[in-house]
Amino acid sequence: MCGAQAGGPDASTIKPGETTIQGQVTKDGEPITGYVRLLDSTGEFTAEVPTSATGQFRFYAAEGTWTVRALVPGGTAERKVVAQTGGLTEVAIAV
Repeated sequence: MCGAQAGGPDASTIKPGETTIQGQVTKDGEPITGYVRLLDSTGEFTAEVPTSATGQFRFYAAEGTWTVRALVPGGTAERKVVAQTGGLTEVAIAV
């Protein structure tokens, strides 16, 4: 189960008690716009959101191991994360 927040996150919209994965995508040290995909522990596509103008993204996900993959002009990069029930997992992705 995953709910995606389109258009980038706003800290005031974090849902208390929700398992949240959020972060920022950068290229050459600068925020970049593009898309971020959430893949489950088997590599299956679960959700995709566009980044905000500042490269930020957010997913509401179930507890477990996830892969967060950034797709931006000129590159891709991914990070594995472990989300805890009701917790906030921050991830930075440099392309």
